[in-house]
Parts: sequence; structure tokens; C-alpha cells
Amino acid sequence: MNFVFTVCDNAAKEMCPIWPGQPMAAHWGVPDPALARGTPEQIERAFRDAYLILERRISLFLSLPLSSLDTLAIQKEINRIGAS
Repeated sequence: MNFVFTVCDNAAKEMCPIWPGQPMAAHWGVPDPALARGTPEQIERAFRDAYLILERRISLFLSLPLSSLDTLAIQKEINRIGAS
């Protein structure tokens, strides 16, 4: 099973392409740290925050018992993770 996760904050409002093989897709929007302004410390924090959000979501995804869930349950879980 293949998965596609969009992470751009604006991606939820955009049309996503058709992915080959029809993988499961979910939007895991994260503020773009490249747009951060301020002191070097504030910019560094924006990148660290984005990293930590994605690290947590990936860890949650990897802990899912994929072999014991049906497609609908997996989709529900990856959407839930993106909303957290």
C-alpha cells in the first residue's frame, strides 16, 4: 500500500494531482518555516517546530497496525493524525 501526504499549509485548498497507483492520501499541513520572519532564533524555532510536528505525525503513522486495519480505517487514522 502506498501513501501520499501533502504538508504545505495551502495544499488543502489546491487540487492535488492524480497519483500513480491510486495511493491513500492525506493532508498534514504544517506552516512553512521558510516564510518565517524575525530574529535568527525565531526563524530557527519555526524550522524546529515544523520538524517536530512532522516527526510526531510520522511516528504516529508508523505505529499504526496497518495489517489489521481495513482501507477505510487507515484513511480515517491518517486524516486524524493530520488534524492533530
